[in-house]
Formats: sequence, C-alpha cells, structure tokens
Amino acid sequence: MTLSHAEPAGLSPLAGEEAPAFVPPYPPRPRRLPPLRELLRSLRRSFLDFWPQSCFEREILRRRVLMRDIIICNSPATVQEAFVDQAPAFERKSPQMRHALRPLLGDGLFISDGALWKERRRVVAPVTHVSRLAALTPPITEAAAERAEAWARRDPAEPVDMLAEMGHLTAEIICRTIFGRQLGGGAAATVVSAFAEYQRAVGQTDLISLLGLPDWMPRWQPRRARRAGQRIQAVLDGLIGHVLSGRAGDEASLIRSMAEGINPATGRPMEREAFRNEAAVLFMAGHETTANTLAWAWYLLSQSPSVLARVQAEADALPGPARYADMERLRYTRAVVEETLRLYPPVPLLAREAVAAGEIGGQPVRKGSLVIAVPWLLHRHRKLWHEPDAFRPERFLPGGEAASKPRYTWIPFAIGPRVCTGAAFGLTEAVLCLATLARGVTPRLVPGTVVYPVCRLTLRPGETLPMHLLPRHV
Repeated sequence: MTLSHAEPAGLSPLAGEEAPAFVPPYPPRPRRLPPLRELLRSLRRSFLDFWPQSCFEREILRRRVLMRDIIICNSPATVQEAFVDQAPAFERKSPQMRHALRPLLGDGLFISDGALWKERRRVVAPVTHVSRLAALTPPITEAAAERAEAWARRDPAEPVDMLAEMGHLTAEIICRTIFGRQLGGGAAATVVSAFAEYQRAVGQTDLISLLGLPDWMPRWQPRRARRAGQRIQAVLDGLIGHVLSGRAGDEASLIRSMAEGINPATGRPMEREAFRNEAAVLFMAGHETTANTLAWAWYLLSQSPSVLARVQAEADALPGPARYADMERLRYTRAVVEETLRLYPPVPLLAREAVAAGEIGGQPVRKGSLVIAVPWLLHRHRKLWHEPDAFRPERFLPGGEAASKPRYTWIPFAIGPRVCTGAAFGLTEAVLCLATLARGVTPRLVPGTVVYPVCRLTLRPGETLPMHLLPRHV
C-alpha cells in the first residue's frame, strides 16, 4: 500500500527561512472513484483509502451506490444546513454504524434516535457538562502522573507500543471517572484488549442497507466481534453492580451521577441495562477516541522536534503534573491536540440516514439517503486550509488561521444536536496527559516503523506504534 510522505523531519532550513512543516502520512488520492467492487473491497479495509483528489476541493458530492443515494456535505455551509438547520430530518445514525455498534452499545446514546435518544440525552449530558470539568479531571492528573512514574522506571532501550500505552492510560482514566478511583486496573485492561479485538473483527460495510432491504433484517457479525462485545459488557455489568450496590462507598463517579438522574419520560431512574449501555458509550467515547488522538500526537511530536520543544517548555514551567487549573498555561499544547484532531479526527466519517426528504445545497435529498459529513475531507480541504496536509499547531493559537474559519470547518467531535457530550472532557484529558508525560520523556519512533492511518470504527495509526522513550532531566 503506497503512502504519501513528507521530506524527513529535522532538516535544517537555510538562514532566515522558516523550518518546513512536517507532512504526516495519508493514503494516496486516486484521480477518480474506483469501480463499485473495488470500492466495497476498500471500505472493508478502511474508510480512508479511496477518496479521489476532487473530494478535497468540492463543496458537495453525491453518488448512488446500489440502491442508496449518498450525499457528502463537504463545506461548512452544507454541514450546517444538514446537521444543524435540518437536524430532525438527518439525525438518525447510518444503518452500518447502528448495526456495527449495537452488539457493543445496545441502545446507547451514540446510536439511538428519536424519543429514546432525547430521553437519554437529558439524563447523560449533564453528567459530563463543561461546568463539571474541575470535579471530573483529578483522575486525569493522577493517572497521567502514575504513567509518567512508570515510564521513568523503564529501560529506554526497550520500545513501548504507544498506541497500547495510550489505550491503557485513557481506559484507566475513564474507568476511574465513570466508576470511581477504587475500580480500574484489570477492568480497564480487559476493555482495551476487547475493544481492539472488536474493531478488528466487526463488519465495515452494510450491503443489506445499500441494497435497500429493511432495517429489521438481521445483520451478521463475526463471532469474534460478538464475543469481544460480551467481554466488555460483562466487565461493565460487574462495575455498575459494585457502584450501585453501595460497595464503592460515597465516592463521586459518573455512574453515581447518572443513577441520581431521572428519565423525564418515566419519572424514574434509568434501568440497569440502560446504565450498562450508556456506560459502554462513555467508555468507548472517553477511552478509544482520546487514546487515538494521543497516539497520533506522540507520532507527530516525534517527527517535529521544534514543536515538541515548545510543548516540553510549557510543561516544564508547571510546578508538577498538569492540572485543570493549568489549562490556560498550556495553550500551545492545546493547539497541538487541536491540530492533531484536524489531521487525524478520531471518527473521520459522520453518517446519517435521512428520515424525511429534504434539500442540501440546492439539491434534493430523498428519504432513506445517506447524508455524510467527512471530517477527514473537510479538515484537509484545499479551499479551506493553508497547507492542509501539514502539521502546523500555530493554526489554533489565538489569532491563528483556525480563528478566521467558519464555525463548521473543524468538526472532530461531530456537530449539531448530536455533538459529543464529552468533547470538553476529552480535549482537556488529551492536553493534561500530553503535558504531564512530555515533562519526563522525548519520544522517538522506532527506526523502520511505517505509520499508516487506518479507519474502521475509529482512526488509528495502524495496529501498533513502537517508540523509544528517552528520559529527560528537568
């Protein structure tokens, strides 16, 4: 598989010239969309490997695949029109996404719609609201500091898999946040390994829906995916039982907060199965997406020494591990995370099914069409960004390029009514973890490692990301 690469990082610019920005890898861009059979084969591998060059400059794209119309909103205006202004018509997740995630999330908020979605959203959204960040973030600081101490004891000659490291770290954080500090460790490790297995095994395409067949027809998922989902659900059931039974004491946790919330439709708390499904949503959204973002950030920093130096300088100026109160002092680190989210959005394709006919960009949209926003395209759009494939965190500093963009040019956390309820938490988590860990080590990619973006459910830098952690003496 061919990669697009930048020139080697670290070359010295000529006197008076700005150092060239690192251009990280992305899949090749063919001149035109491949034939249907090749397209479906590519979709099974990854959602990123088939986009033609024209998709990175047009405002709206449409194509009929088998029996479904597919409309891609590829500008801030068309994204707003579909996902904000006409949200009720285009709120339902795509059949592929619903059926791929139902074995894991049940009827959780991420894939539910209609009245059920509204009821659950009213219970769950306040739990991770931005106003609660100060209370929710201490586990981030604690877990990141513990990981930094563990790294300090490592032999720097022995590489680590940074993707797995970030997966375990963010799983530990979300486990402590959802269930309290007393629980974690083994549970987090089980969820990390099971979710990785689920991603490898789950089906990528939904030919049944593309053929226009009804939603109630059963979709087959590989046994490996079903078993991985069952492992995760069993862990979550045990943790929820521990918290709701009172055995966890009075410690604050998201599960306890949800247990105190009232379903507006029934006037009662959520049922136990609903707790499990929403905990699975929080775990997936709070662990997997942030882990991928951090892994990509480490890769980008390892190839951009001057950027890494600025991140480390910010971290060195702190009195200790990064805390929520330090966020204002970590503006450049935040810009690194935001630029990472632009280049490698954790969920690079947001697909909806039209529940009613409508119109987008002056073009008619039939009921049943798939309406899609693709952050992968929008974030690298040639008419929206300067050097769209280059890693330039300065874009996101106050007064930088990103500040002048229309609102829906950057959409890593989805948009409209279905915007991620934990967006502020995830961004804060990534900034605090990156700053705390960068204080102690300088990452170096293991020579010969090929990094390739692969998207199944989420966007990962392949299966592993081996790095050496060179100790610093601050």
